[in-house]
Amino acid sequence: MGFNCGIVGLPNVGKSTLFNALTMTAQAEAANYPFCTIEPNVGRVAVPDKRLDTLTALAKSTQTVPTFLEFVDIAGLVRGASKGEGLGNQFLGNIRAVDAIVHVLRCFEGGDVIHVENTVDPIRDADTVDTELMLSDLESLERRAEAARKKARGQDAEAKVQLAVMEPVLEALRKGLPARSVKFSEEQKPILWQLQLLTDKPVLYVCNVEESAAAEGNAQSKRVAERAKAEGAASVVISAAIEAELAHLTDPKDRAEFLEHLGLREPGLARVIRAGYGLLDLITFFTAGPKEARAWTMHRGAGAAAAAGAIHTDIQRGFIAAEVISYDDYVAAGGEQGAKDTGKMRLEGRDYVVKDGDVIYFRFNV
Repeated sequence: MGFNCGIVGLPNVGKSTLFNALTMTAQAEAANYPFCTIEPNVGRVAVPDKRLDTLTALAKSTQTVPTFLEFVDIAGLVRGASKGEGLGNQFLGNIRAVDAIVHVLRCFEGGDVIHVENTVDPIRDADTVDTELMLSDLESLERRAEAARKKARGQDAEAKVQLAVMEPVLEALRKGLPARSVKFSEEQKPILWQLQLLTDKPVLYVCNVEESAAAEGNAQSKRVAERAKAEGAASVVISAAIEAELAHLTDPKDRAEFLEHLGLREPGLARVIRAGYGLLDLITFFTAGPKEARAWTMHRGAGAAAAAGAIHTDIQRGFIAAEVISYDDYVAAGGEQGAKDTGKMRLEGRDYVVKDGDVIYFRFNV
């Protein structure tokens, strides 16, 4: 089960630098000119989770396997992208394929990097990208809505149901509001998802600041935080320059000393990854034994059978029951056997809603 976040923004705001640091590779060429990233680059990034190390120690596992997020580096958008300016159509298509949007905004002045608009204003930059995404959604949705109206006039019941979703979104887009600003019932949400609208995707704003502001942010990043709060989005402050330096430090001690010198408790990328995880409303459950301790990803609210399917479809198909221990109980009891001895292990059925941190052993028969 793969979950991915598309890294977007105007040219030269630090997208590829962030991507390189995230994946600790040089897959995306970071260069001081627009469109240096022509094809989207994809990197799989381990989700930081100290609980997994604790489980490895308690279960005496020989291997530790984290869960992963995918990040897609998408080339910079410019004004007119919805009409094909720059490499607009290609890039908009790449954004359509991701689950969430990580919107990188330049929040630092000076430096040698040329801003495509010649001045630094992250709110203006956010508006530019949002406008292009909304224009693209508006154009595609108007065509689809017109076709649905014709069917609805012919008493097509399905078309009427689709229009009940399309019309409010069209109204919002015409007012300059994204599709995600419109609220729908649980029954209507699958219809909305099928439309694959760019502005329906959850957004994380990443404020790229100068090194001295990496800990607390600056005036520009505070403006972005206010915008994110008003939209119900999330925001994170990082210095892409610092993250790029950290990416080259492979010794944990060197990394810790570097962070301490800068007054930072953890890499900014850890916050980005966790925020992306939360943005997609994901949770982590674990399996732990002598062979390996492993983290698994699934959507919040999913049942035990779906969790079994995240491991293997055969386990889901032959699901019998799930032996569940909460992480806190597992640690307090000193491991699986201690949890069983103290009655902290529960036997759950296929519809049990898995909680973040559950340690699970699946009984199945195929």
